[in-house]
Amino acid sequence: MAQLSLHFLLILVSLICISSSIEPAFARRSQSRAYIEASCRTTRYPALCVQCLSDYSNATIQSPEQLAQVALSVSLYRAQYTRAYMLKVAKELESSKAGKEYYQAVKVCLEQINDSVDQLSQSIRELRRLGHEAVGDDIFWHISNVETWVSAALTDASTCLDEFPGRNMGKLKATIKGKVLNVAQVTSNALALFHRYAAKYRAAKKP
Repeated sequence: MAQLSLHFLLILVSLICISSSIEPAFARRSQSRAYIEASCRTTRYPALCVQCLSDYSNATIQSPEQLAQVALSVSLYRAQYTRAYMLKVAKELESSKAGKEYYQAVKVCLEQINDSVDQLSQSIRELRRLGHEAVGDDIFWHISNVETWVSAALTDASTCLDEFPGRNMGKLKATIKGKVLNVAQVTSNALALFHRYAAKYRAAKKP
């Protein structure tokens, strides 16, 4: 009977320990989610912003720097995914007689998305350098680089969309346009969140 009571007590203690470890983790996730939602209100596409970044709430995102890094990473991932899809489509269209009319538009769009991937990759590397810089003239050079590259990536995605004008289009064009539009929107959000992060350095420089 004593052994049974001891066994029950050990189980009870274990459950209490597990519960006490889960509660702080849940609280951190809740705080990260709330921080993401509040920050995304400053973006052009807040619902998409929350949707994309909430998957990272387990990473305890609670600073503008962390948020900017994750937002740019999401943008890069979407651009890479879209590029891979368009590469596949371009190869299929090139070898198909029926697809010749779409091939040129897809090829031009693919070039723009490829540029977006390069620029977003550069911006992420630059942001990592930025996190190790003291406030000074060099830091604003890094900030300018990131803003320039992300803005260029957004422009390239928008230029790609120009290859597919109008609303009446086939399934293939509509699919490509939807994927590229998503890249443009998440990149726009990433740029807004980076501006928010950079604002603290600009405020620190003011006399």
